Amino acid sequence: MGLFRRSKGEAEADASRKVAETELEANDASRGGVYLFFLAMFAAGFLAVLFATFAWVSPLTIAASVVAGFVLATSVRVAPHWERVAILRFGKFNRIAGPGLYCCIPFAEYAAIHVDQRITTASFSAEAALTADLVPVDVDAILFWMVWDAEKACLEVENYPKAVLRSAQTAMRDVIGQLNLADISRRRKQIDRDLEDILGKKCEQWGVTVISVEIRDIMIPKELQDALSKEAQAERERNARIILAEVEKDISEMFVEAAEVYDRNPRAMKLRAMNLAYEGAKDSKGVLLAPSALADGFNIGQAGGGE
Repeated sequence: MGLFRRSKGEAEADASRKVAETELEANDASRGGVYLFFLAMFAAGFLAVLFATFAWVSPLTIAASVVAGFVLATSVRVAPHWERVAILRFGKFNRIAGPGLYCCIPFAEYAAIHVDQRITTASFSAEAALTADLVPVDVDAILFWMVWDAEKACLEVENYPKAVLRSAQTAMRDVIGQLNLADISRRRKQIDRDLEDILGKKCEQWGVTVISVEIRDIMIPKELQDALSKEAQAERERNARIILAEVEKDISEMFVEAAEVYDRNPRAMKLRAMNLAYEGAKDSKGVLLAPSALADGFNIGQAGGGE
């Protein structure tokens, strides 16, 4: 019963093959400087108004100081060198700001989205993608892309990172569906180039450049792996038998040629018999016992017609 449970668990583990999650990896860059600048601007506005109204300190003046600090902090902001900020004015696109310091009109302009223009890596997978010969495969790949036009990335598509990844998944399924299972492993580099071309043309209108696509792993069902292994083994055995048959054919042809030589010249046959006897005696390191007919064959003079 325990063996049955273990085998069943192993079968379930094999059935649940792991593939990479189709999500963006977290950005490791720190935004601590941006937050500190925001706090510094807030503190500057708050303290400026508080000191100006210090003689009339009251809950109203403290509230006014807080509002002043918040207005200053949201009006004067900073963006990292690799970041661009889309500024909207009364809900309408106005400009792309950054990097460095940029200003917003209080209550009229605001930062709608922050666009990272560095090269981004994202893993994606196409699960149970059918090949041309209807074999389901799981393909795991990495996508390298970057935003070259922040304005298009903000205005042309709602969520450009998800749009890029969904397009990569769809393109991967389309390319895999045009190839047989045997062609996928041999044409991995070609598949990478095809995906780059397809995604490059599609994402260019979003202000996104696809730099490269690299397939990391191709997984096929466990039962199909066993079948392919047996097929490869049978193919190798077939090739070995063909080679052995060809060798035997060549050897038989050489034997036929040797027989023709022996038939034309009896002395050659006698010499061959003596050589075989010598080789047998040398290998056994003893006395060779030969039939009388074979011993008569050692008389070369008689075989040649001499006395």
